[in-house]
Formats: sequence, structure tokens, C-alpha cells
Amino acid sequence: MARRPAPIPAPASARLIPVPVPGPWPSLARGAASCLLPAAAALLAATALLPREAGWAAVLALVIGLGVPHGALDGEVAKPFLAPRFGRAWFPVFAAPYLALTAAVLVAWRVAPDATLAGFLGLSVLHFGYEDAGPGRPVEALVRGGLPIALPALVQPDETARIFAVVTDTAMPVLPVWWTILAWAWLGLALVWLCRRPSFDLLAELGALSLAFLVLPPLSAFGLYFVCLHAPRHMRALAEDPARAPRVDGMGRAVVLALPVFGLTLLIGLLLWPTYPQADAAARLLAVTLQLLAALTLPHLLLDRWVEGRGRMTTPAGAGHDGSRSE
Repeated sequence: MARRPAPIPAPASARLIPVPVPGPWPSLARGAASCLLPAAAALLAATALLPREAGWAAVLALVIGLGVPHGALDGEVAKPFLAPRFGRAWFPVFAAPYLALTAAVLVAWRVAPDATLAGFLGLSVLHFGYEDAGPGRPVEALVRGGLPIALPALVQPDETARIFAVVTDTAMPVLPVWWTILAWAWLGLALVWLCRRPSFDLLAELGALSLAFLVLPPLSAFGLYFVCLHAPRHMRALAEDPARAPRVDGMGRAVVLALPVFGLTLLIGLLLWPTYPQADAAARLLAVTLQLLAALTLPHLLLDRWVEGRGRMTTPAGAGHDGSRSE
């Protein structure tokens, strides 16, 4: 089974937030999610049969519709820590720095696209690895988080370069040398780590994901990972840890609570759309989506680390991450 990050205890000063009795919508959302993910996996695999631009558009539509909403729950994660101190003003206190960081990354894409690309890839490795492996397993986190970033550079470098030439709006006939070197370093690390004989379930997941990157176009394989593994894993972890996001008491509820901020994210994307120079609609959608994902990844990752740090501060001395007393 895939490991989950340890639960994060709520701050001692936090008020208990009453959880409303679930209505029909969470149940419907949960049922829809259980049907949507297998269908999404099949659709993402089928995008390999489409022409490049049509395949990009199909993958990005699924990434936006089914993958982006997991980050829309960040407000639910921050609220138990901010509401006791700031009351009804907690959301502006949360949103102001979050949106400022997002805007800073979007500006960085225009000013220094190469450096921003490197930062985006590095943050993605850290974020994906931590979500997949959990805390206290740095090597495993690098192996698992690096797979969706390094493997495309090794097995399909030309198509990967073509994608990021569009995203950065720069000439990129081949991948940057640093990306190729780090990808080979990741492969060596992964082979050494595999000698430790990880569990069968973990090997099966990594094997299936590696196969996807070998046989599918890079964007399709990334979409498969992001939509069918990363996003639901994050939402499920919140649903299974009521102390971290008290109102997210199940996958169906998580989907419902994500909708308002997800709608705001779509609005931001629509407002940004006319500012992108790519003439082709599929290329512009690719640039807007991946640049916005990068912009949201930074505050998303920082919020996770901040909440984890606050949780450790409120854990009694000698207690484990789950609040139990260690021996």
C-alpha cells in the first residue's frame, strides 16, 4: 500500500468546527468520482491516438477538470489554524499571500522562463515525492517524485522539449543539459533504491507509471499520474485526517468543498488567456495550464510545510505525529 503522510494535529487553540450532516451531494460526488477515475485513465491513454494538438487539448481538459481541484482545498487546510486567531477575516489573511506568490511565479515565467522552469521542476519533484512517500523517507521521495519529471527526459526528450518550448515561449530544440544530467542521476538513484526491495504494491505502482511514460506521449502520461494518482491521493489523505481539514470528512465532501475555489481558479485562467502570445489554441492552453500549475504549486507546497510545522508545535513533547505518547 502507498504510504501516507502522518496526520497533523490541530492547534491547541483551535475551535472545533461543527461538521454538517452530509446531504445527498457528497454521496453523489463520491459515486461519480469512483466512476470518473477509471474513465479518465482510459481517456488519457486514448489521447495517444489523437494528433498532437488535439491530444494536448484533451489531456489538459482532464487535468483542469479532475486534477486542479485538489489544490482548491488549501483553504480548508488553513482555516483551522487561521480562523481561531483572525475570525471572519481568516480567508483574506490566507488568500492575500497565496495569490501574491501565485502572481510572482506568473511574472517570473515572463521575466526568466528558463530559471522558472528549473524551479517548477524542482518543486514538483519535492511535492510529488512528499505526497507519495510521506515524511522521513527522503530517498524514496526523490525516486517517486522524480519519476514523472525525469523519465520523460530520458525516454522522449524531443517531445518533452517541444512541450516546454511552448510553455516557456522560447526556442528549445533539445532539453537543457542540466535536465538531462539530473534525469540520468535520478535513474542511478532509483536503481540503487530498488535494491532495497520495496513492497510489491509500490513496485506495481512505479512499474505501471513507468510503462505509461514509455508508451504514451509525455503529456498524456503526466496527466495520467496527476489526475489518477496525485490528485485523488491528496484528497483522500485530507479525508482520512479530520484534524487537518475538519470539514473534509470524505471524498465526496472534498469534491463539493473544492468547487468554489476551483471556480475562482478557472476565472483566473480565463483572465490570463488573452495575455499569452501563442496563436494556436492548444498551445496557449498548454502554456496557461502548466504555468498556472507551477504558480499554484509554490503556495500549495509552502502551506503544507507551514501546517505541518504548526502541527508539530502543538504536539506535546514526547508524542508522535498522531499525538500518541512514544515509548
